[in-house]
Order: sequence, then C-alpha cells, then structure tokens
Amino acid sequence: MGKVSAFIADGMEEVECLSVVDMLRRADINVELVSISGNAWITSSRNVKVGSDVKFEDADFSDSDILFLPGGMPGTKNLYEYKPLCDLLKKQNENGKRIAAICAAPGLVLGQLGLLKGHKATCHPGFEGYLEGAEYTSDGVVTDGNITTSRGVGFAIDLGLELVGLINGGDAKEDLRNKIQYRF
Repeated sequence: MGKVSAFIADGMEEVECLSVVDMLRRADINVELVSISGNAWITSSRNVKVGSDVKFEDADFSDSDILFLPGGMPGTKNLYEYKPLCDLLKKQNENGKRIAAICAAPGLVLGQLGLLKGHKATCHPGFEGYLEGAEYTSDGVVTDGNITTSRGVGFAIDLGLELVGLINGGDAKEDLRNKIQYRF
C-alpha cells in the first residue's frame, strides 16, 4: 500500500483535493491530509471547513510515495509561500520521487520552484505562463517522469485515477474506474 501526502491550506479548491483523496482511499492507498497553516482545520475557497490528519510540523514524509498539491486561490499562493513545503518538494524532486499538482499549483508552485524544467505539464488555463521551463499541453492529466499535473476541478477524478495507477498499477486503476462507473 502506498502513501500520499496531500497538502491543504486556507483557500484551497476543495473538490480538487477531496476528489483525488477519495479516489486514492477507495484504492486502499494511505492518504494524509497535511495542514500547512499550523491549525488542524482550514477553510477552503468556497468556505468549506476541512480537517487535516496531521499538521505539517508533526508529519513524517519519509515514506510518502507522492506529494500532492491541490489548486484554488488563495490556497495555491499559500502553499508556495510556505518555505518548509517548498523545501520538501525540491528534495522530493531531487530524489526522483513523485509529485502531483492540479489547477494553479503546477505553475504557481512547481513552475516557480523550477521543478517542471524539461517536463510536459498542464494547468488551469491562464496559468501557463508560470510553467517555467515546461512544455505546455492542454491535456487533462499529464504524467512526465516523476511529475503529474492536471488542469482543474473537471479533471480531479482523472487525476485521482492516474495516481492510483501510478501507485497500484493499471489494473487497479481500471478496476476502480469500473467500480465508480466513470465515463461509461
């Protein structure tokens, strides 16, 4: 069973985060919602209160297969402005371990940190200019090397399924897709 650390901040897009988390948990993948705010609860971009499993400062990321960043504003800016998370993302990338981001996060976080150089990537329309060094594609979900990016809320289930496939394999991804009756 894999482990995904999903980072939450005030102003995150709740559907992008929780749809991905739901898909992963349905596939029996351990997911920790990690608050970067210093509080156990955050308020999403649509004023939904979301509780974390652990605060960043109390978390252990050594066994995280994937670090996942949801989008939303100002949540994405809050993620980028949190230096311990940025340092963790750089280390994860240096070690060739997986990182996933959706909506504005591919550009505003990964792009600005220089983690997309030489990768194909996608993001929410309007944030392409932040994909520094990446080859932009308008695909809904893109995995290139250790980086997976997605366009936005309409592709959150697709992103969740992609991450299930990356951790548990293609058969697990297809099994889950069939169980949830996705795109029949």
